[in-house]
Amino acid sequence: MKITREIVDETLQNLRKRGFDAHYCETAEEGRELALSLIPAGDTVAWGGSVTAVQIGLMDAVKARTDIELIDRDIFTDPAEKRQMMRKGLLADSFIAGINGISRDGWLVNIDGTGNRVAAITFGPENVILVAGVNKIENTVTEAMDRARNVAAPLNVKRLNIPNPCLKSGKCMDCKGATTICAHFVEHRFCKPQGRIKVILIGEPLGY
Repeated sequence: MKITREIVDETLQNLRKRGFDAHYCETAEEGRELALSLIPAGDTVAWGGSVTAVQIGLMDAVKARTDIELIDRDIFTDPAEKRQMMRKGLLADSFIAGINGISRDGWLVNIDGTGNRVAAITFGPENVILVAGVNKIENTVTEAMDRARNVAAPLNVKRLNIPNPCLKSGKCMDCKGATTICAHFVEHRFCKPQGRIKVILIGEPLGY
């Protein structure tokens, strides 16, 4: 689907009707600066895996701030320690993540392997900042979920070099092995309380 500014504006309006605090930025740089401005000084900050947040330089910028406290799971290699930091991240003040798919009528779709990312988006941190390129927009929730399963998931498996069936097929094979990254499918229909989840759409193709 070709993403026009009219489609972007329609999506933003529908996100706002559903309680999301939705913003549009033309460039990655503008998106990064807006995201940073939405994180108050003094906050504890955690994040879920997001290629988009890395691509726009948001993660580097967050880690460079000295006026916030990071709950940085990335500094741990021991699985138990890393999992403990993920658990702490559920009680962070601010949480950063991406979006796997967005419908034009304002639903958000995310797939998660561990579950910490979708859990934090759904409940916990009082300030959730989601960044996404306009390439994540699809016509319907069904198409947004299809995008998450058959575009985002296989590309993430390739990025992480996980030997799941979609690594070769390039599409979801409904795998049920221990290494699946598609354990949790979450559709966010409405934001409660309103404005808790900030969605920043960026006018560039970003992430998966």
